[in-house]
Amino acid sequence: MAYRISELAKKVGLSRTALLYYEKQKLITGQRQSNGYRVYSDKDVQRVLLLQQLQAGGLTLKECKACLEAKVDRTLLQNRLRTLDEEIEKKRQSRQLLAAMLGEGDLKAWHENIDSVAPDAHLDWLMKQGFNEKEALRLKWLSKDMNEHEQYMADFMTVFETLERWGPGSESDTLKAFTHLPKPPRSILEIGCGNGLATTVLANQCDAPITAVDNEESALKRLNSTLASKNLSHRVTPLCASMTELPFDEASFDLIWAEGSAYIMGVEQALKQWRPLLEKDGMLMISDLVWLTDSPSEEVSKFWASEYPDIQTIATRLEQIKTAGYEVVHHFSLNQQSWQDYWLPLKKRIKSLTTSMPDSAAVKDIAKEVEIYQRYLDEFGYQMFVLQRS
Repeated sequence: MAYRISELAKKVGLSRTALLYYEKQKLITGQRQSNGYRVYSDKDVQRVLLLQQLQAGGLTLKECKACLEAKVDRTLLQNRLRTLDEEIEKKRQSRQLLAAMLGEGDLKAWHENIDSVAPDAHLDWLMKQGFNEKEALRLKWLSKDMNEHEQYMADFMTVFETLERWGPGSESDTLKAFTHLPKPPRSILEIGCGNGLATTVLANQCDAPITAVDNEESALKRLNSTLASKNLSHRVTPLCASMTELPFDEASFDLIWAEGSAYIMGVEQALKQWRPLLEKDGMLMISDLVWLTDSPSEEVSKFWASEYPDIQTIATRLEQIKTAGYEVVHHFSLNQQSWQDYWLPLKKRIKSLTTSMPDSAAVKDIAKEVEIYQRYLDEFGYQMFVLQRS
């Protein structure tokens, strides 16, 4: 049977232009009639249909022609199969992400990946999704899932609300750092004061007025109660504010105290952003989680790569501190008691909640962190850095 090009196009579902291109590439061959029209045979129809099947496998027209005119090149097909598998995997990941963003899956790995390569852009993006800065920072460091954030934080606060300590530390370590200050402070800004355990030590060691900043209202309420019970309310001014946008003029303080809080905005950023708040020769005490070994175990390395990607060795932090414009007066690691005072009550609290909150992601994450503390505390720890603005 003979087909004009318009009839062939209709039969195989292609345009006239496409068939003319096929003919130009000698994939089909029309026979010119005496009236000037080209006609095509059933053989051409079948050849086009076979070409379409080969193209559906990802082959180019040139590769399709080669398959039609000679023995199939298995290496070519294997390469095309490998490429197709890679494309399918990318599509699968794309679908998985879109589904997760719609609440149909886990976004944690995606948040962790974006935060590792573009932390500032990640934070800005979270805030554009409707989270305020406080929520965005907590999502970035704790829940790591936009869809489950509210429930995660409710569970997280349930774990910590009854605990005295929300992080490792002790009065003795705070006091030790204070004794290494190069001069008595006249005005103190404490950033990330929490429940005020360090605040009371500072207030008892000097007469300087203290401004204690935290963005958690419940922590400030407990701080106020603590201050009242110790008759220190007149010495301390609690303030609910973000550490990234502190409402103070330059050179407002001669001492900034930040135990275990700078990681929230990034240690290097904190060093840079807080420096103008200090008077000339002002002092900064900052503590941060660091590696105590140059070759940490695989499990603990993988854990902190997820939970705190910016963890550094002490040597690296010291170099960053000097680059940021500070002189190192003294530094030391928290003692083991400071860690036990934190994680032992936390472990007990987790155990008491396991039955009532068996499916809580927050409880599971905290339990894993406690396990890491128990097994690897010789490989990492908090380092207290006493610094002076240079």
